[in-house]
Amino acid sequence: MSTKRIIKFEKEDCSPCNMVSEYLDRKGIVYETINPFNDPELAMQFRVRSVPTVILMEAEQEMARVIGYKPEELAALA
Repeated sequence: MSTKRIIKFEKEDCSPCNMVSEYLDRKGIVYETINPFNDPELAMQFRVRSVPTVILMEAEQEMARVIGYKPEELAALA
């Protein structure tokens, strides 16, 4: 059983955040969404400084991070 998960930090009214969501949805990539402004403790835990930030976790270890809308890097997360 895979313990991989993708966490996407985003905020409302953020065009790049929406573009990342649309890309992930089109590719059928499952992810959980967190607004770092509503959950600052979690944002600090993951060292998120800007949105969108997409983090690939495996067994509670960070394997990859994509900041901003970068389709070629997002594709590598799948």
